[in-house]
Amino acid sequence: MKRRAFITQTAATSAALLGAPRVLRAQRADADLILRGGVVVDGTGRPRFQADVAITGDRITRIAARITEGAKRELDVRDLIVAPGFVDVHSHGDGSLFEDPLMQSIVRQGVTSIVVGADGSSRAPARGGTGADTDPGAADRAAADPDLPAVSGIAALLDRLDRLAPSANVGTMIGLGTVRGVVVGGTDRPATSRELARMTALVASGLADGALGASSGLEYTPGAFASVEELTALCRPLAARGLGYHTHMRNEDDRLLEAVDESIAVARGAGCSLQIAHLKTQGPRNWRKLDDVFARVDSARGAGVDVAFDRYPYLAYQTGLSNLFPVWSRDGSTDQFLARLADPDTAARIRIEALAKVDLIGGWGNVQVSSVSAAEDKAAEGKRMDAWARERGMDPYALTVAMLQRNRGSVGMIGFAMSEANLERILQHPWGMVASDGGALATSGPAHRGVPHPRGAGSFARVLGRYVRERKTLTLEEAVRKLSALPASRVRLDGRGRLAEGAYADVAVFDPDTVIDRADFADPFQYAVGFKATVVNGVLALLDGERGARAGRALRGQG
Repeated sequence: MKRRAFITQTAATSAALLGAPRVLRAQRADADLILRGGVVVDGTGRPRFQADVAITGDRITRIAARITEGAKRELDVRDLIVAPGFVDVHSHGDGSLFEDPLMQSIVRQGVTSIVVGADGSSRAPARGGTGADTDPGAADRAAADPDLPAVSGIAALLDRLDRLAPSANVGTMIGLGTVRGVVVGGTDRPATSRELARMTALVASGLADGALGASSGLEYTPGAFASVEELTALCRPLAARGLGYHTHMRNEDDRLLEAVDESIAVARGAGCSLQIAHLKTQGPRNWRKLDDVFARVDSARGAGVDVAFDRYPYLAYQTGLSNLFPVWSRDGSTDQFLARLADPDTAARIRIEALAKVDLIGGWGNVQVSSVSAAEDKAAEGKRMDAWARERGMDPYALTVAMLQRNRGSVGMIGFAMSEANLERILQHPWGMVASDGGALATSGPAHRGVPHPRGAGSFARVLGRYVRERKTLTLEEAVRKLSALPASRVRLDGRGRLAEGAYADVAVFDPDTVIDRADFADPFQYAVGFKATVVNGVLALLDGERGARAGRALRGQG
């Protein structure tokens, strides 16, 4: 697009520049901001239409073919798409949030609201006891954020977010793994009746204080030690508030179907909705199972269980390197896990099970190191384990164990194990939506560390560029719905996720001909392109590549 994309002037001046003096010759500013002449895709899935959008304060006050009133500031957005600000319903953007509240990679993709506390691990009600492999960056964040231990509950966390004023809105789940860690600890044992009552009370309190739902991470410890009965009891407080259970399921490969059945059983027993996080069929031998997954989702919905799912638009996942190792080996503390790796009585069995997992995803060449804490291993970041082992002259498994020992279990990894065809079908499914499952990245500063998954910088742009424009997997209208209104509805963000009069003024403006992700697995610290403006609560957070003001808020549950 060769024309000047934006004109930011007073109403009287912009009248002459835009060539419509009759419309814009206003003597007073009736609105704070008007987006002029854009193509509106409102998030509902209905066909696009051309309209002006007026914003006053933090609300959209009018959407019309032509608005005759003036504004303090006007943007010429002709030929650009004007969409609701995108909602990332499964984000790890809090990983660097308190160190860098600019949230660069997020607002540069038109994302205006994120939901954190995913995978069973939330910053409240307390920071301890979730196990090193639950969140490989936890130790780094704790060191950089000394105030964090003072955050004792969801209410305090949300108040702190309001004081921080990040660039985008931030809400949180209450992590059931965190709750278990606080009450039971990291040990593999059933909760006592008294402990279960205390955990349930913590969940209910967190929801009353504003959590947007409850999350589990059943491949991580200590969440993996929770039974169906425990999960069902902890999710019952969700039902009364109309909030959902968001689960990183117990398995996403050989026992995928059993994990889906378990997730549905929990939601059915608790009477709440279910959101399956980052749905995937991991490992080539499991790609054929997607039809069976969809059949289970459709059957559950037919029986009255509100089931949906999300997915990032990549064929690789990110987790802790320790997730290649069996759950039983991670029982208890990090020290106990590391001791089992070295103990002759357990090491051989662990090795057999870990190598089976590596074989499932196609070998060590499909394991990439994303982050480490030990200086000795920094050169491994961004390397595939097969190549790194050859470079070091070591067996890949022995090197993996050595790295876990040096880094006290805190090593991040990216695994390449999914199918493009399945990804497209997941994106197309009526109840599939988009989430990044990624952090906030930046080209410099505290949000630039390791070699993380590029999904934090590219997911939303990649859907619009690759899967709408290039591959035509989705129409633009349907893609925008899956990026905005649909995820907003799953966490009851009333007034967000749609462009409508009276809604919050969260808006994404982008060029449909140029929008695309630039981040990749070799260099994830590259911002998406094609986004011309991002408006958060009526304030420009991004304008033509330049950062604006920080106007994000804490998002509190409406239940």
